[in-house]
Amino acid sequence: MRLSDIPQSERPREKLLASGVHSLSDAELLAIFFRTGVPGANAVELAQQVLSHSQGLSALLNAEHDDFCRWRGMGTAKYVQLQAAIELARRHLLSTLERDTLFDSPQAVRDFLLLELKTQQREQFLVLFLDAQHRLITREVLFQGTIDAASVYPREVVKAALKHNAAAVILAHNHPSGVAEPSQADKLITHKLVQGLALVDIRVLDHLVVGGSQCVSFAEQGLL
Repeated sequence: MRLSDIPQSERPREKLLASGVHSLSDAELLAIFFRTGVPGANAVELAQQVLSHSQGLSALLNAEHDDFCRWRGMGTAKYVQLQAAIELARRHLLSTLERDTLFDSPQAVRDFLLLELKTQQREQFLVLFLDAQHRLITREVLFQGTIDAASVYPREVVKAALKHNAAAVILAHNHPSGVAEPSQADKLITHKLVQGLALVDIRVLDHLVVGGSQCVSFAEQGLL
């Protein structure tokens, strides 16, 4: 079916303008990005096929160049465009964090961490280093791989915080399994880091766990 055969109110562009970007499905958003379909499939149908073959949006956004180009209708041009769009979104959110006091924009923090971590296929432990007004100084991935009590070293976090002259930090890591609920190992790590950083008068404001499209806050759950 051609897009022109779909009622105008149901076409992705018109639907976005009438009802807002949040009203669109993943396939409809991708269809706007793709702009055109391929023989036998309009842009929405092509997007649905690509999402099916890639096993979901996260896997698609995190796909390597060669894997991306194997899917029907995809190629280097679309890969480059998609990576550029992802990076623009990341930089926009990062600029918001750098400009504002982080606790004045908690949703921006969550949005940034979701964009930064949810598509990662290995665990990453990221730290946001903040000044005395809780504005972002910088962020750094300190550990990668299996994150547990044996692989996250409080002394390395303390060393990095002192290097950046941080007054406070926000900790974050991802669960590639997609389950955002903090584990016992997460709680143990957090307790050790809170104690270690307190020795040099640096506060841990929160520890956020990203799993799939969820972001769970230690502070909100009363775990700090």
